[in-house]
Amino acid sequence: MPLKPIIRDISWLAFNQRVMQEAKDSKVHLYDRLRFLGIFSNNLDEFYRVRVGTLNKMVELDKGKTKMHLEQHPEKILKEIQRTTVKLQRSFDLTFAEIMREMGKQHRIFLKNERQLNKEQKEWVRVYFEEKVRTQIVPLMIESMPQAPMLKDRSIYLASLMGNAQNPMLQRYALIQIPEEQTERFVILPASGNEIHIIMLEDIIRYNLKYLFAPFGFDRFKSHIIKVTRDAEMDMDSGFHVNLIEELEENLKKRTHGKATRFVYDKRIDPQLLEYLINRLGLTDKSNLIPGGRIHNFKAFMNFPKNVFKDIKPRPKPFVHPLLKQPCRIMDVIEKRDVLLHFPYHSFDSIIDLLREAAIDPSVQSIRLTVYRLAKDSKVINALLNAVRNGKKVSVIVELKARFDEEANLHWKKVLEEEGIQVFVGMPNMKIHAKLCVIKKREFNRTIQYGFISTGNFHEGTAQVYGDHLLLTTKPQIISDINKIFDCLETENPDLSKLNSCKVLITSPRNMRSYFLKRIEQEIAAQTGNRRMIIKLNSLVDNELINALYAAAEAGVKIDLIVRGICTALTQQPSFRKKMNALSIVDQYLEHARVFVFSQGQQAKVYISSADWMVRNLDHRVEVACPIFSETFSDELKDILKIQLKENIKARILDNKQRNQYVKRTDKEKTFRSQIEIYNYLKGKKYN
Repeated sequence: MPLKPIIRDISWLAFNQRVMQEAKDSKVHLYDRLRFLGIFSNNLDEFYRVRVGTLNKMVELDKGKTKMHLEQHPEKILKEIQRTTVKLQRSFDLTFAEIMREMGKQHRIFLKNERQLNKEQKEWVRVYFEEKVRTQIVPLMIESMPQAPMLKDRSIYLASLMGNAQNPMLQRYALIQIPEEQTERFVILPASGNEIHIIMLEDIIRYNLKYLFAPFGFDRFKSHIIKVTRDAEMDMDSGFHVNLIEELEENLKKRTHGKATRFVYDKRIDPQLLEYLINRLGLTDKSNLIPGGRIHNFKAFMNFPKNVFKDIKPRPKPFVHPLLKQPCRIMDVIEKRDVLLHFPYHSFDSIIDLLREAAIDPSVQSIRLTVYRLAKDSKVINALLNAVRNGKKVSVIVELKARFDEEANLHWKKVLEEEGIQVFVGMPNMKIHAKLCVIKKREFNRTIQYGFISTGNFHEGTAQVYGDHLLLTTKPQIISDINKIFDCLETENPDLSKLNSCKVLITSPRNMRSYFLKRIEQEIAAQTGNRRMIIKLNSLVDNELINALYAAAEAGVKIDLIVRGICTALTQQPSFRKKMNALSIVDQYLEHARVFVFSQGQQAKVYISSADWMVRNLDHRVEVACPIFSETFSDELKDILKIQLKENIKARILDNKQRNQYVKRTDKEKTFRSQIEIYNYLKGKKYN
């Protein structure tokens, strides 16, 4: 009888609890603890925008009338999410209060609200409001509006109950959207001595309500922050007949009016005001009413003023791979030997340098690239624009459906096309998630092609904090397969069966699941005692692959799992002949790489991939896994994985109950923090 897996959504909440653990850890710097609270909050917002929205649809839809994959018992899952989220919110509030106390004690940094200002600060806040804020806000007098306002997703509002001391009958409600995008959320106040005082934008508005509404006879105010999270999942037609651009643009408009999946409010809100808002905004019990603290949209704390702390030690800076230090011609280096980069330890500048070099090299004829997510001011795009201006043929596959980057990618599509770059936008029913590039050069009557394959996005911003691997190569068998993938995708109606012609690259949705199932079966069938697998992923959800891992553990294969996020596998079973070791590492850098090692009792086979082991990656995305042919690179990747398996500070055990217990170390064991050790390992590496 197959084992019943852990519920995916509950496992995701357990992952976000690991983020919370970093915020609670007193050994982590206070600035970083605030950042982790911001990350936790941002993660939870996205969870409610996508997963809770999807579960709500599952509750409403009849199973016989939809093609949607339905979770079993979505109502029960939603109730469990509600219970878990309320518990996490309490922990969040306590953690934030503790951080605020420690900031005051250790650094004399104080977050002030509108009731804690001295005389000088009150006048300063009054002037600041008039000069910077007043023109950015428009109060909504909701009682006089014929229809309830549509509160924007990801925005916070100041809900106010206004009255008059002399006239109890004069009472009104108002909503003010906090202009976070137009004005700084954190404002440093004038303060005496060695103290630093900071006030939040919403508290500046709170203080000035008496001036804003005085002409209308109001002199008493109760105001609290509220926020609505809306369903952001898109309903895309899967047929090729649809106009993908038009449908995407229509869905983006609908997203701002999506059904409410969560209503978060200050738990100290006036009950009368809360009841009015719930009724007026048409919220129901299913809307997930979450009581919280005074502050919402906590993701802003990811950008809390860093300069107010005087003792922050800078992170080790990414360093240029020794073989790619400038000045050099990167294509000449790659022609002689492959190079394996490891971000964020190695600098992403080398990739920008390569694309710039290709843009100006007169021998380069063409560049082909896939795009999933890009930096706001993308240097990758700038290099491609320069390439086409220099007469190169440039083609880019832009995935327009990259969640929450849809608008940005529509923008990049327009920018690229205006410069004459050929842009392909993929398929309505399939995301293109593979990270590929190939550069074609014709020199001295011979053609040379340079390619790269990555586990992460070509995004110079996230490359500074996401742990990923990127292979630079001229190996003909790899380059040939990359070109086959581009040939397949650079058509109006891609025929994905053509991906079957790839000789060395493993692709989804064609053969990736079956390929790795076979690898696991070979590991089980191996006759030596040194059977081992190391699987590193962001998420492990696919039931077929999980069941294959169970079979391997029952057969005595040693299995090490490093899974940062969701893990629905039951990793502790009495039937396992070899204990399955399952860890999650949450630290300063986001562990984003996918790496697979199969020993088969002999020389290990190592792969890097853009794909997690999830149904969506294996069946509904174009993904690539690349075998590592170089023994040197295989050893390098295995060394990095071994370092991570020794982690005893930031590693949590992924057990059946999702308890997130830290890996215990014995009294004799030294502390071992893998991200620092990997940096030192790579920094000390010598290349001939």
